[in-house]
Amino acid sequence: MLKEGKIRIPSGCAIAAVISREGDRMTGESIVSAMKPMHDRSNGLGGGFAGYGIYPDHKDLYALHLFFDCRDTRKSCEAFLKEHFEVVKGELIPTRKMPEITDEPIIWRYFVTPLRSVLADLQLDEKEFVARTVMKINTEMKGAYVFSSGKNMGTFKAVGFPEDVGRYYRLDEYEGYSWTAHGRYPTNTPGWWGGAHPFTLLDYSVVHNGEISSYDANRRYIEMFGYKCTLQTDTEVITYILDYLIRVQGLTLSEAANVIAAPFWSTIESKTDDYERNKLKYLRTVFPSLLITGPFSIVMGFDGGLMALNDRLKLRSMVVGEKDDKVFIASEEAAIRVMEPDAENIWAPSGGEPVIVTVKEGKF
Repeated sequence: MLKEGKIRIPSGCAIAAVISREGDRMTGESIVSAMKPMHDRSNGLGGGFAGYGIYPDHKDLYALHLFFDCRDTRKSCEAFLKEHFEVVKGELIPTRKMPEITDEPIIWRYFVTPLRSVLADLQLDEKEFVARTVMKINTEMKGAYVFSSGKNMGTFKAVGFPEDVGRYYRLDEYEGYSWTAHGRYPTNTPGWWGGAHPFTLLDYSVVHNGEISSYDANRRYIEMFGYKCTLQTDTEVITYILDYLIRVQGLTLSEAANVIAAPFWSTIESKTDDYERNKLKYLRTVFPSLLITGPFSIVMGFDGGLMALNDRLKLRSMVVGEKDDKVFIASEEAAIRVMEPDAENIWAPSGGEPVIVTVKEGKF
């Protein structure tokens, strides 16, 4: 939360996103610039970005981004990875030394594919195997943390203001068809590199402005299915809930939105379409512990698209704009105007109403 004098202003944290429906690739420079007019929504304790389509030369490989506390941890983790994956390439993630970014961990990326023999022994599909591997490293390997694990996408985050984090990671040198961004103002959890947004699992990434009052109930439920919430922030649980609902349970994006930001029972009963009313009743009845309460606005990136969503009372700001084939999302219109001064159709989604934008099939 921001504070001005003795007044508590419940609007801290900034989110932004852009996507090209045509799959045209954009450098990260625009999304970094979009965070500048929202500077005061952050306090320097976390900034981050996710880019999609940024690794076309390795698009069929999982790109694992990791923080390490020391060289020995990296060596141990590399040995573990080689037992479970074919490691096609491993390298330091390029960064730009800056006085604004301090206490840097060792930051590496690995382009990998699961070993077929391991998948056969465990009888798992590769996404489930990668998700379990991420959980295992993050909970059992002290000093190592996987902060990105999707194909042809990557997350870049640090302790710092987002515009500094973007320059630190040299995002102007990457090109992607979709970008998300976050500036953090933590209120209940510490500022540390792993706690910065986006939070990711496989190709899902989430940036979030708000506070989750249902965190404990959500966490207890989702951890029954193998997820481990260890990162000291409520946003982590949103990412795992969406992965569980969409990848594991097979729900559509709209159906997942109707679980985490479920309509009130009175709203459901007022539906005149029997099928729609019964579906909403079913979702609320089957997944009651995954209703997220408290103020939030989120943007979820995924392979081929974005979904933006407010809590059902719309307690956090979020605006959407368009120009040609591009769609822009941000906490403030000023951020959209930086990305596209001539943006049109600026509007604010209703509470609980998902905004889903996808790239045209075959365009990336």
